[in-house]
Amino acid sequence: MKYKWAAILAFILVMMLPSANAFAANTFERNYTYDYWWNAQKSLPAFELVNLIDGSSMGDIPLGSVDDVYVSSNRIFLADSTESRIDVFDMNLKLLISIKLVRDDAGKIMVNPETNQQLMLNKPEGVYLSETSNELFIADTEAGRIVVLDGSTYAYRRTIEKPANMVGVTQFKPSKIVVDKDGQISVVVQGSYEGIIQLNHDGTFARYFGLNNPRVNLVDYFWKSIASNQQKEKMKKIFAPSFNNLTFDSEGLIYATTFDASAKNKVFRFNSKGENVLLQNGFARVIGDLTFGWNSQESQFVDVAVSDYGVYALLDKTMGRVFLYNFDGDLMNIFGGSGNLKGDLKEPTAIAWAGDRLIVTDKTFSVAYLFQPTEFGQAALDAEKQYYNGKWEAASEEYEKTLHLNSNYDIAYTGVGRNYLMQDMYEDAMYYFELGNSRGYYSKAYNGYRNLFIQHNFMWLIIPFVLVAFALFYSEYRYNKRNG
Repeated sequence: MKYKWAAILAFILVMMLPSANAFAANTFERNYTYDYWWNAQKSLPAFELVNLIDGSSMGDIPLGSVDDVYVSSNRIFLADSTESRIDVFDMNLKLLISIKLVRDDAGKIMVNPETNQQLMLNKPEGVYLSETSNELFIADTEAGRIVVLDGSTYAYRRTIEKPANMVGVTQFKPSKIVVDKDGQISVVVQGSYEGIIQLNHDGTFARYFGLNNPRVNLVDYFWKSIASNQQKEKMKKIFAPSFNNLTFDSEGLIYATTFDASAKNKVFRFNSKGENVLLQNGFARVIGDLTFGWNSQESQFVDVAVSDYGVYALLDKTMGRVFLYNFDGDLMNIFGGSGNLKGDLKEPTAIAWAGDRLIVTDKTFSVAYLFQPTEFGQAALDAEKQYYNGKWEAASEEYEKTLHLNSNYDIAYTGVGRNYLMQDMYEDAMYYFELGNSRGYYSKAYNGYRNLFIQHNFMWLIIPFVLVAFALFYSEYRYNKRNG
């Protein structure tokens, strides 16, 4: 019994220690990735800081905080809840306008007829420009409304209050907002367990969208399985975890994130039915840092940004890191970290693509960082861009470029192998798939190689069987003749 209890105690102590993976991730906290065996591997940086927007960029106007960022074809929009403003910049990070008071087409300040007070923003947390309708949608959070302005003049167009036909118990305090090409508005309300709110273009309620399943707690499940009906009524109810951010991809599907600890998944790609169709074909699920043990810290994603070619960036508030994944769910790179130096993050809030560059915002530092790809990062993005668009040979060339820069980049080996596989060059494909630890693709290449080998050597493979069959037939013939 002493040995038994000693073994149990040792197991508990080991589980309480930070895992090797967590230690390695902290060691390479600036630039790293994970291999097939879930070990952190140091990597070249994919992005580097080149510019920023802070208080000095605003002139005489103070920058309180940065809660959201949206990048259109020619402008950058920042939501500042502390100063209750939307700040608009051009692509050179020059301030164009700061919106706090809402004005009409003539430039006069709008007045709320009910309160006879000036119409101004009240701690907005989200902003989105619909280039289809040329309208600027502002999630005016504290006021519990959506303010819609003209996308060019920023003149007042309309206000969307809580719809009269809205069902459920969710409070209408919009936090993040996106609008599709058909004018349908999708809204995230912090703390709502009923899903993403979808409104029609006229502001009427359409539906709740997307289901966020909670994790199964085996202990609670056991007690509920043996509890009486009266006991079950007194037990704590389990609600669906809430979403915290959302965006669109090039196909019009919604990507969403959650940092609720009870959520089964952290990242979602919803189809029109609200089903999660996010591909997760990488070495591990799309969960950020791979951690084990009780002292490990899980990644908590506050935002997601999706490029036109399927590469998406996830912003982690736990350690201030950015996780890059391709369309298939392969982890491409991890960069950034929490700290007090230039380029570090303290309270990350939002992330957005600006071409192949990334804009990352921080609320505590009141700053928006502009990161551009390094030589390695640009080659990796170009490879994914070519692959996403079906240009296999061009993608293979870009993958080979990344391998010259970073020989530990497993995705590149798989990318080159895929090109050989499509050309029926199975031996070369198997070689690269083995280097990339891509077992699924390796099996496909091996099956092709085996079939091709059988076709080319069919006669040599069939001759032994013919000889054996002939020998058996001949021996049977001799036996029957001798005893006949």
